[in-house]
Amino acid sequence: MCVVDAAAREAALARFLHEHPGAGAAGSGHPALPGCADAAWPAAPEGPSGIPALLPCLLDEATGPEALLLLGNVLLDGAFRMSAAMPTAVPFLLRLAADPGIATAVRSGLVDLLVVAACLSEAVDADDERSVLLLGPDDDHPERERCRAAFRAHAPVLTGLLDDETLPEGLLGADDRESLRRAGDLRRDAVPRSAPSSAPARQNPAAAGTRRGRQASRALST
Repeated sequence: MCVVDAAAREAALARFLHEHPGAGAAGSGHPALPGCADAAWPAAPEGPSGIPALLPCLLDEATGPEALLLLGNVLLDGAFRMSAAMPTAVPFLLRLAADPGIATAVRSGLVDLLVVAACLSEAVDADDERSVLLLGPDDDHPERERCRAAFRAHAPVLTGLLDDETLPEGLLGADDRESLRRAGDLRRDAVPRSAPSSAPARQNPAAAGTRRGRQASRALST
């Protein structure tokens, strides 16, 4: 399994912030980011120290796309694992993704990251040896339950995002919506009317792991 090197992640983030010292000004005071600097971000190496400074850079017209790519790299430890910082980031990602004023490419990338977080936070069946081998047991990955708790705590924002008609058409497929609903423990009647009336059959854990990998790869390459 490919795991993103923590030192390289920290260095890349520090280099970006050094090269673009004014990029964060674009997001200063944005309503999605109150408390960002004071949130309980994990200490290095589990989470790069510059994430609170990186998030406002997403709103900078010039550097937003680069900041998004870097954010994906620091929040994902590879195709099948999110970093310990993802649960802390989820509330800010949700609120940013809910803002139709953010550049379309950046907003779409944030939604992709949220779908990946929802998929990677799903519990792994301890009796499924292939899934445990591929994804690791839940006992070794407390970030999964923490991430689901973050989605649940911000269910109203998630519901609004799922029902947001300003999102690019086709950005959220049926499987993506189902993953987000499960992560937020949303009722079926919270689904937008345009979504299918019946959910697709849930994939087995191994197949879900493959889907998680595809979505994570998409987010990492955004």
